[in-house]
Amino acid sequence: MKKFVAAAAGGIVAGLLVTTQVAGPLLAEESARKSNVYEQLDLFGDIFERIRIQYVEEVDDADLIEAAINGMLTSLDPHSSYLSPDDADDMRVQTRGEFGGLGIEVTQEEGFVKVVSPIDETPADAAGIEAGDFITHVDGESVLGLTLDEAVEKMRGPVGSEIVITVVREGEPEPFDVTIVRDTIKLTAVRSRNVGESVVLRVTTFNDQTTPNLVEGFNKQVEELGGMENVNGIVLDLRNNPGGLLTQAIKVSDNFLEKGEIVSTRGRNPEDGERYNATPGDLAEGKPIVVLINGGSASASEIVAGALQDHRRAIVVGTKSFGKGSVQTVMPLRGDGAMRLTTARYYTPSGRSIQALGVSPDIVVEQPRRAAETPEEEEDTNRRTRSEADLRGSLNNDSLSEDEVRQIEEDRAKAEEAAKLREEDYQLAYALDILTGLSALGPKE
Repeated sequence: MKKFVAAAAGGIVAGLLVTTQVAGPLLAEESARKSNVYEQLDLFGDIFERIRIQYVEEVDDADLIEAAINGMLTSLDPHSSYLSPDDADDMRVQTRGEFGGLGIEVTQEEGFVKVVSPIDETPADAAGIEAGDFITHVDGESVLGLTLDEAVEKMRGPVGSEIVITVVREGEPEPFDVTIVRDTIKLTAVRSRNVGESVVLRVTTFNDQTTPNLVEGFNKQVEELGGMENVNGIVLDLRNNPGGLLTQAIKVSDNFLEKGEIVSTRGRNPEDGERYNATPGDLAEGKPIVVLINGGSASASEIVAGALQDHRRAIVVGTKSFGKGSVQTVMPLRGDGAMRLTTARYYTPSGRSIQALGVSPDIVVEQPRRAAETPEEEEDTNRRTRSEADLRGSLNNDSLSEDEVRQIEEDRAKAEEAAKLREEDYQLAYALDILTGLSALGPKE
């Protein structure tokens, strides 16, 4: 027994010695790292003082500090930034659904401002700004070299004032100017309508109003169609939706899923990861869903599209989405400012990250650019094709009742409306055709 205790004690002593030998270099390394950080902070202090004393013009101390903070954050990625008290207040207003400006969601690429998407029914949308456009100048001044917040600040101004932005667009040989009048941007998060027997839900942003608007709009359209038995499916239109609140993306997805994971987030530390799961209850009662996306669909839009796609709850149609697969946390700071910091990546239920890759549609459908019609083409479009029924003295069809003839004429009118929609919005018409085709097959047994 004495030998056993001695051996155990010896083991403990040896263990302590080994621990000390390993910990020594680690402590020295940590000490050296801290020392290096303090040296860098001293360097920052020296530069700050020299600028204050020797710069050719007098500078504001607070502006210098703010610029340094913003420079540190923007060096990390395009979505991390410092929010001044005014910017932080603007962001809070935007999540409530109303703010002033042009109506575009932007990011920064290669030093220029890139349009993620124009917001529906805003000055930018009316002026023809498109997802993927690059803004190179504002009122004749280059934005190259400015931070994203500085460039955005240049585009802000009083409601009713005019701004000229210079746009570079793929497919256009030369940059061109676009004049826009600033306005108060009031966002309608979800607009709903019926097209034939389909419910179309156009989701423009993910703010506090998105889920209530979606549920209310959907129920209203179902009621107008006379109940769910008369609905052949839903089109969830997420095109040019720049995203917004993660919580709203989860709620929208949950409205169409009975169970399973919606999205997961993973930060630097594995223990900080979170998973969000669906709760029982499908607003659409199992009816087919087609999700429309394009290059302007980002962030929260991609969460919804990815979740419904992975669960095979929806067919995703359109073109590849934007590819913003990161999560930003807004942290309040002293002085009423805030810091927007990228803290995690998000993953779809199948475990795929869409960062920089985007969501790939199940069916790729491009939206063709509409070419201006010549007078001759317009005349041809308006000229109705003559048929047997137009000939003088033609025989009547005696095999059909009046009700059957009326039904044929109604079906023909629907088909003509569908053809007209293909000219106005080819992608939406394609989505509706899918729902019509699935409805023709009948319900699954």
